[in-house]
Amino acid sequence: MAITMYHACVPVFLQLLGGVKGTLEKAEAQAKARKWDESVFLNWRLYPDMFPFARQIRQASEHALAAGRAAGVEVPKLPDLDTSLAEMHARIDKTIDFLKSLRPEQLDGRENAEVTVTVGGQPRTFRAQAYLYHFAMPNFYFHITTAYNILRHLGIEIGKRDFMGQMPG
Repeated sequence: MAITMYHACVPVFLQLLGGVKGTLEKAEAQAKARKWDESVFLNWRLYPDMFPFARQIRQASEHALAAGRAAGVEVPKLPDLDTSLAEMHARIDKTIDFLKSLRPEQLDGRENAEVTVTVGGQPRTFRAQAYLYHFAMPNFYFHITTAYNILRHLGIEIGKRDFMGQMPG
């Protein structure tokens, strides 16, 4: 079977968002046991010029929604800011639910469709395949990995298996 745009991105987004959901649940439990205010890790960053944890998750979610943009379907409008763990959980759940609603026939065959997104405050137009493979997916991996690294830096006891989530069958 040929690898299609749908199969190259949607299952991967779902797997790693499931992983981040699990790491967030573990982080929440460990933070509660340590009596941390949730804002401690929502606002933690690895370096002053990097996005904090909550923004890393938000960016990963936005880049996962690229599958819908490339498919030409309306993506869910999510808040511009998550100020609590409950809001972050809701964001991840809505992103997962949206991705699960996509069907291969909505995305496959649209490799050359134009997708325009705002990047750095400016509109930028991509071919759908280039947008997914060379912009959205690398950004998704970057932000999901950075979120994981922030939690590890804080001493949250998670590992690679947590990051990877459940692999599709």
